[in-house]
Amino acid sequence: MPLLLALAAEASVGAAGWAAVGLPQMGALAAKSVGLDLASGLWVDEPGRQWAQVVATLAEVVPVVLVGQLGTVPGQIARRLAAVLRRSGSVLLAAGSWDGAEVRMNVVSAVWEGVSEGHGLLRGRRVRVAAVGRGASAVPRYADMWLPGPDGRVAPLPTGAAVPDDPATVPDVQHGERPVLRVVG
Repeated sequence: MPLLLALAAEASVGAAGWAAVGLPQMGALAAKSVGLDLASGLWVDEPGRQWAQVVATLAEVVPVVLVGQLGTVPGQIARRLAAVLRRSGSVLLAAGSWDGAEVRMNVVSAVWEGVSEGHGLLRGRRVRVAAVGRGASAVPRYADMWLPGPDGRVAPLPTGAAVPDDPATVPDVQHGERPVLRVVG
């Protein structure tokens, strides 16, 4: 979710609005903290069985559409939505897999900064993001970034400040496992 929101915030800079479909777990505070303008956002938590029509309609009127896990996307619907996106110039950002996606981005490793030996304040989270797609994007590319950083914003990591690759220190976020964090104080 943090990567999805960060991408949406970047894509919606200077845009007229954005929409979230099938993402009832997306909180307004989280959206605002990455820079999404809540006043120009539309939420459709439960689009129902006609979700493809909801997404297509929203793609016609807002430049950025976020979608959650809405079920399998049949080829005909994926092609129709792709045509709507090309025509409108909108961007579709999907949480999870989406058949026909041009590029897939995943957080492949993450390390929280600031907690040492079970206590302290979280300063930020350093992540490594992998991007792979079709055609020219078929070769995986990686970027190291703060998600969020010490100031609460998403930012690239300075050169030489890469995320550690030691499996003992990096939680396996790809498989949904999360480190145990305790609130102290």
